[in-house]
Amino acid sequence: MVVEEELSLREIALKLRIYVVNSIFLARSGHPGSSLSCLDILLYLYKKVLRVDCNKADLENRDRFVLSKGHAAPALYAVLAEAGFLNFEDLKSLRKFGSFLQGHPNMNSTKGVEMSTGSLGQGISAACGMAAGLKLNNSSARVYCLLGDGELQEGQVFEALCFACHNKLSNLTFIVDNNGLQIDGSIEEVAGFKNLEEKFKAFGLEVLNVDGHNFFELEKAFEKVNMIKDKPTIIVAKTIKGKGVSFMENKAAWHGKAPNEEEHKIAINELEQEIKKIKGE
Repeated sequence: MVVEEELSLREIALKLRIYVVNSIFLARSGHPGSSLSCLDILLYLYKKVLRVDCNKADLENRDRFVLSKGHAAPALYAVLAEAGFLNFEDLKSLRKFGSFLQGHPNMNSTKGVEMSTGSLGQGISAACGMAAGLKLNNSSARVYCLLGDGELQEGQVFEALCFACHNKLSNLTFIVDNNGLQIDGSIEEVAGFKNLEEKFKAFGLEVLNVDGHNFFELEKAFEKVNMIKDKPTIIVAKTIKGKGVSFMENKAAWHGKAPNEEEHKIAINELEQEIKKIKGE
């Protein structure tokens, strides 16, 4: 990746963060902290990794993406709009009565959504099923699944990891949005989770660690994923909850609440100023 391309991705990410904040503000409900922390990962996936086509959304050999942390739907919707699956104007309807953009992804109503998620732990199990089915069919398609670090507290997650490793699902890549916070506080305070890398290695996973906001590191990680042929991979992406909005960053309180009018204005102004810096204005 050249520097100019990285700068372009950073600018797009800031633009999409504005859409995320706007949609949650208009909905008066949502999960800004969780959406902003994983947005760079989703953008990189859809721009550089996933073999998908908005004009052929049902293509049999397409790659699949599952947002297991379904409450981060605003980020997924913004990235799907950037990828052409949705219109940016649609994002204003988030969580509105009758809208097809609900608070959690719905595969039956939203183009580009591969799995309805929201109940934590279930998305990863669905992703394992997809990968197993594709492998049985000798398909070249791959499956990618994004999990929250708080979501790892669900026992179903570890059952799914056992299944993936036992069946050598090398066509499956997990990504952990490791922002260190959940609705009740820090991950360590709530469940005492430590040594994630060692836990995952014990299951038999190939473990990669990256800065989830660094596109160069994401590029290297996903390049390595394609070289691993005998087991599933998990990318532990260190992220910042609320990334891009100063008063939301690293604050558990912003896990699941919408900004008020004053907070909305401050957030949008900060993001717009960062775009100007990238453009050299």
